[in-house]
Parts: sequence; C-alpha cells; structure tokens
Amino acid sequence: MHEMSLMSEIIKIVSEDAKVNGIRKVSKIHVIVGDLSNVLPDALELAFFHFQKQGLGIIDETTELEMMREVAKARCQTCLLEFTPDYRVALCQKCGLPDCLLVSGETFRVESYEGSDEW
Repeated sequence: MHEMSLMSEIIKIVSEDAKVNGIRKVSKIHVIVGDLSNVLPDALELAFFHFQKQGLGIIDETTELEMMREVAKARCQTCLLEFTPDYRVALCQKCGLPDCLLVSGETFRVESYEGSDEW
C-alpha cells in the first residue's frame, strides 16, 4: 500500500512548512486526489488514521483530513469534445480518435492546511 508512504510524505511536508510559519498544531489538512492519480482515497484515509493515532509531531487524534476529489476530464484535440475518460489513454467518445488530452484528474497534492501556534 503506497498510500502509507504518501501520507508520511504529506505529514512531513506539512510539518516542515508549519514549523517555518510558527504553527505547532495542525487541525486540518486539505488534499486534492484526482480520479486518475493512482491514489486510493480510502487507503490514504486509513494511512492518515494510522499516523493520527500515533500522535507524533504536529498532528493528533483531533486533526482532520479533508480530501477533495478531482474529476477526470479529457478533451479531444480533433472535435473538441470534453468527456470523462476511464483511463489515461482514451478514445474520443464522439469521433473515436485517440487524439485526446487529459485536462484534469491526475492531481495529487496538499492544497492547504489549518493550524495554530498553541498546543
């Protein structure tokens, strides 16, 4: 489950940034997960719960994880149809050509976090 290492990196990134900004406790972490990002939201959430229970660093049992889903969208470069693809490589649903560009759905990033300088 690579979501454990992904969550470990998320916590590391947030912790480092929070330290620079004088934040001692993080109350919420906002993450964007694209449909085609190869990240399983349920597994990422389980990994978060694992680290949350440990109470190490700036997150604890009160810290929340908010995942925002990014819907996958593709656009045909030939007929300009925009549609929801099932895979990264997609045939246009209108003209059938493989001339499609992914517009969204591959994102996986920390969007923001909330916290305070109090324990």
